[in-house]
Amino acid sequence: MQAIVGDQLLVHGRIVGQHDRVAEVIEVLGQRGNPPYRVRFEDGHESLMSPGPDCVVRHREDGGR
Repeated sequence: MQAIVGDQLLVHGRIVGQHDRVAEVIEVLGQRGNPPYRVRFEDGHESLMSPGPDCVVRHREDGGR
């Protein structure tokens, strides 16, 4: 998984009834776009993430890659 600042991580709910969450990548701490990432969720909460198989990267639309 590779991401750059501005990409979004879509974290799928793991159990029935749990909603998907979206987080914006605000810092890439790994080499060459690899995790871990510092992310900010829609509610303003910031966290470090090393995404697992329940997560998908949505790349920026401006072609910043």
